[in-house]
Amino acid sequence: MTTNVLVVEDEMEIANLIEVYLTNEGLNVHRYSNGKEALKSIQTTAFDLALLDIMLPEIDGFTLCQRIRENYHYPVIMLTAKIEDIDKITGLTLGADDYMTKPFNPLELTARVKAQLRRYKRYNHTEENENIESTNPEFYDFAGLYINKDNHKCFLYGKELSLTPLEFSILWYLCENKGKVVSSEELFEAVWGENYLDNNNTVMAHIGRLREKMNEKARNPKFIKTVWGVGYTIE
Repeated sequence: MTTNVLVVEDEMEIANLIEVYLTNEGLNVHRYSNGKEALKSIQTTAFDLALLDIMLPEIDGFTLCQRIRENYHYPVIMLTAKIEDIDKITGLTLGADDYMTKPFNPLELTARVKAQLRRYKRYNHTEENENIESTNPEFYDFAGLYINKDNHKCFLYGKELSLTPLEFSILWYLCENKGKVVSSEELFEAVWGENYLDNNNTVMAHIGRLREKMNEKARNPKFIKTVWGVGYTIE
């Protein structure tokens, strides 16, 4: 089955490099140098992952990410030449799954793309088989929150939550460790499968987006609670 990857990058040398490495992995790369053309493609092509530069002509990467998240769950990786944390947090808050700061190692980018695709395809596989009865269902059901690992469905007070595969994995891990405080380092390494680095705001941004989808009050959340200086917990 063809794996389609959207690459939106206006720097030709970088776009060429990305295309070479991803094509060598057997991925079908769709390249665009401006956001307007990419947006048209998003609406007509079934993508499995998107790589979006932030600074783009006509429509920027943040806007593209936001438009993707209106209808699709496939992974989004942001590419940015800026080092400010606010740009990384903004992308993650809008629904991006990961980010890389230029200049980047193309081998690392390729590894991250493959990791995100594995998670997404595993998610799609469970969705396709959600009507097959499981002999050993795995789910948590408490205080109005229901999450089922077999079919990757999550409901809050009977209303289904639209979660990306990464968001589902975060919430599932917290539920799996219900009553225990999970550090940002543990959560990152368990869900992303990579070593945690200091000053990594990825977890914080994704927790914030999860709370937003769950209509949680930032100062007094009912489900995902922050234990300052330690981590997060679901009680």
